[in-house]
Amino acid sequence: MKAKFLLTLLVAVLALSLAVPALAQDGMGNMTTSDDGLITYAAPECGYGGNILEIEAVDPLTVVFTLCAPDPAFPSKAAFSALSIFPSEFLEATGGGGEALFRNPVGTGPYQLTEWNLGSEIVLNRFDDYWGEPAREETLIIRWNSEAAARLVELQAGTADGIDNPGVDDFAVIEADPNLALFPREGLNVFYLGINNTVEPFNDVLVRQALAHAIDRQRIIDNFYPEGSSAAGQFLPPQIFGYTPEVEPFPYDPERARELLAEAGVELPIETTLSYRDVVRTYLPTPGLVAQDIQIQLAEIGINVTIDLQESGTFLDNSDAGLLSLHLLGWGADYPDATNFLDFHFGVGASDQFGDKFDEITDALTRGGQIADPEARLPIYEEANTAIRDLVPMVPIAHGASGVAYAADIEGAHSSPLGNEQFFIMEDPDDDNIIWIQNGEPAGIYCADETDGEALRVCEQINEALLAYETAGTDVVPALATEFSANDDATVWTFNLREGVTFHDGTGFDANDVVMSYAVQWDVANPLHVGRDGNFTYFSAYFGAFLNDE
Repeated sequence: MKAKFLLTLLVAVLALSLAVPALAQDGMGNMTTSDDGLITYAAPECGYGGNILEIEAVDPLTVVFTLCAPDPAFPSKAAFSALSIFPSEFLEATGGGGEALFRNPVGTGPYQLTEWNLGSEIVLNRFDDYWGEPAREETLIIRWNSEAAARLVELQAGTADGIDNPGVDDFAVIEADPNLALFPREGLNVFYLGINNTVEPFNDVLVRQALAHAIDRQRIIDNFYPEGSSAAGQFLPPQIFGYTPEVEPFPYDPERARELLAEAGVELPIETTLSYRDVVRTYLPTPGLVAQDIQIQLAEIGINVTIDLQESGTFLDNSDAGLLSLHLLGWGADYPDATNFLDFHFGVGASDQFGDKFDEITDALTRGGQIADPEARLPIYEEANTAIRDLVPMVPIAHGASGVAYAADIEGAHSSPLGNEQFFIMEDPDDDNIIWIQNGEPAGIYCADETDGEALRVCEQINEALLAYETAGTDVVPALATEFSANDDATVWTFNLREGVTFHDGTGFDANDVVMSYAVQWDVANPLHVGRDGNFTYFSAYFGAFLNDE
């Protein structure tokens, strides 16, 4: 073990000595290094389209972000797992991608990766040098099964300590079993029918509006969702700031749908494909059945749908790249603000899943995201929600209630409205591990370049961001930063970092790690801007255009 540690340390030291020159030589012109080795990464000006102007390591324990426009939601973004901090030496050593990075992440969290048996389980062990309260159990084992009934059988048999997303019919079974405990989650999510407006005939807004009138949302809720779920009137759940009840959805009206198709002059029947993944989520507990029901509903207005089942990782990559016609997908809250839901999906930096973006939507979202006063923001979000309804980039269908279940004797058990349960505070009195079964296997766990909740939950046990969300809540609390502050217009954010933090590979944490962890996502010209598929979807959704993106 000692020899292995010394070898790791030697590699880290060599990487550190080479990192700054290697990065500086790539013609980027965006990174400068002070005489004492502190990094500043900056855009030449704000005209490139993104909202970050500069990230500066002022001293080893202070980082300052200078923005192009106010961002009152910046702390909530800085708490999210896609913006976790990695050792700059490790990023350099892995080249910013490959299995050495997205299957073997190095973080500062209470658990560290021990092994990933592909197709079977991920094993994490307590990190003994963790800066905070140590994990209560030595080992965390994360497994997966797409069948809710199979997950429940394991929980009942005692071969699992906790499961995600019990089936619709399993809630009552769990509540009636004294050996089990159910923890509900409120529906801070949305399930939607995505529409690619670059694919004919969905490039015609009348056809997209016909789709909105053709979907009976309440029928889907009544037949396929657990108690507490609701039909979606907007993309935003009612509990999230930015929801505007004045903007009423297009009603279910198949006759009006047929009229719109006739007005559009399209030839019926329309032949198209509906893509989905067979992975249970809080927003979609029965994906196959819902896909079939939507197929039936669209056939009633003359749209013949061929159902296309794709592997989860492939499906997400294809949707991000705008390669699907119609698709079923959803979103759960990362933080409780309109920017999390709307900017990610419809803003300037959003993915291509809906095709071309609309100025009426992006302009409103840009304005709304730059104002701190809630009263001033709401009219702007009414404008944005109206444009989203009328232009129909997608059809919102459901806000799904859900839950998690545990063996009744698990101490510290809880559910999170954000889906980021913290296993390090849990304890099983019967053994020295926590076994958790979720719905699917992550495609990767370098979560700077992942969007799937199954990946994010694993990352959150290993990696940490500047800030965090409180256990079982949505408020921001300190993490790798002990405190933060902003100037009066929320364009300059200063973070004071925690002293004495160590990464899992033995390297120390400092301000340069923060700068580089952000910079490799931000700058397309950075040689470490690689990831698993290179989309870095969260970063562009949160902060707009990438730097040096041709």
